[in-house]
Amino acid sequence: MILIPYLLGFLLFFNILLAVVIVFLERKNATATWAWLLVLFFIPVAGFILYLIFGRKLSNKTIFTWDTKSRLGVKKAVQQQLRSIENGTFELKQTNLMQYKDLFYLHLRNDDAIFTQDNTVELFTDGEKKFHALLHDIGQAKDHIHLLYYIIRNDQLGNLVADTLIKKAKEGVKVRVLYDDMGSRTLSRRFIQRLRASGAEIEAFFPPLIPKVNLKINHRNHRKLAIIDGKIGYIGGFNIGDEYLGFNKRFGYWRDSHLKIVGGAVKHMQTRFILDWNQASRHDIHYDERYYASEPAGDMGIQIVSSGPDSDWEQIKNGYMKMIMEAKEYVYIQTPYFIPDDSLADALKIAVLSGVDVRIMIPNKPDHPFVYWATLSYIGELLKAGATIYIYQNGFLHAKSIVVDGKIASVGTANIDVRSFRLNFEVNAFLYDEELAARLVKAYEKDMKVSSQLTLALYLKRPHWVRFKESISRLISPIL
Repeated sequence: MILIPYLLGFLLFFNILLAVVIVFLERKNATATWAWLLVLFFIPVAGFILYLIFGRKLSNKTIFTWDTKSRLGVKKAVQQQLRSIENGTFELKQTNLMQYKDLFYLHLRNDDAIFTQDNTVELFTDGEKKFHALLHDIGQAKDHIHLLYYIIRNDQLGNLVADTLIKKAKEGVKVRVLYDDMGSRTLSRRFIQRLRASGAEIEAFFPPLIPKVNLKINHRNHRKLAIIDGKIGYIGGFNIGDEYLGFNKRFGYWRDSHLKIVGGAVKHMQTRFILDWNQASRHDIHYDERYYASEPAGDMGIQIVSSGPDSDWEQIKNGYMKMIMEAKEYVYIQTPYFIPDDSLADALKIAVLSGVDVRIMIPNKPDHPFVYWATLSYIGELLKAGATIYIYQNGFLHAKSIVVDGKIASVGTANIDVRSFRLNFEVNAFLYDEELAARLVKAYEKDMKVSSQLTLALYLKRPHWVRFKESISRLISPIL
């Protein structure tokens, strides 16, 4: 009993010391700093453990590396495009989209996202159609198959994909599979061994140094990429699991957005995969022309943009903001989570208040309750500004897309939330094409027919216990 005051004093001192580290040494975002200080103050012991797992910054050392020749080649191409935009010699196939040159300059300068304009895109909003196409293309592979998914399940779909990969590996096709250790934590050892026994390579991103204790749990590789023979690329929101086919009774039909790309943009999807693979595997991929075998297939402009906690800038969020600021008529957004930081929230409010038709669609059910309640809190602010809010009622909405004025769009893995912008490793396709934008708008309007509209009057009638959950969730939203 005598030791208790000393123990409490030590814990108080330790918490103060940790708070000093957070505020003065790590220099986090101010909102996140206050959220962590609240956690440390109210739950001193458990808060410290939570901070060790979820709050620590990623090391500043370079995470993603590639051979020097390849890196210099990309830099040279980027500089050439930057100069051509600056001196007015940049040639755009779709000349009516030249008004967005500042957007692709932004991505070029800050993410080395080379602008390609020789692509065609197939849009998938249904999991069954997406995986039917992916499995067909995997089955036709002749040289290599590269898959990167946040979640791979050991279920019916997961094993169907594995069986197809095993078959191709036995035929001599080089198969590489990269999964996130946290997202795919239920993946069985037998599943992994079965792939490796066929000659396929499979690796985990940020695996724990000690089994079941992963101190990098807060930094997840949320990317979803598939590259076949360097010619075909898939990017979007679907992971590999039965729920993405609508087989989960809790969520029902799974509405997502995914792209199949053919053309020059596939090269940059391939580079993203190689960088992630080389981080996770001891068997690095070195430059080889066969990985970059894409051929011109159309005239669509695309930039493949990555972001993550290793980045100096929040590239995807900055791209979203630039798109919103360019809007003259409308902004259509679909996202399962809506937890914008102040800058993005202000950009949307300013757009609404200046007469732009801002529509945001979110799901009607949470897969992460705290995140969902925080979403409702931020949605309220947009309603008050005059935005139109839709609640998708036909299952679960997982699509991450934004369309502006029927001319430019983005589809990828990044949600409209702080986690996607600052903590997760994400990748999006920024698309410059009126025809594809029209397809995305058509899909959005179809979803509106199976959605309910959340009006400000309805929002203000929500029960007090819901308002309480929103307030608590909003307080901790920067660290969700």
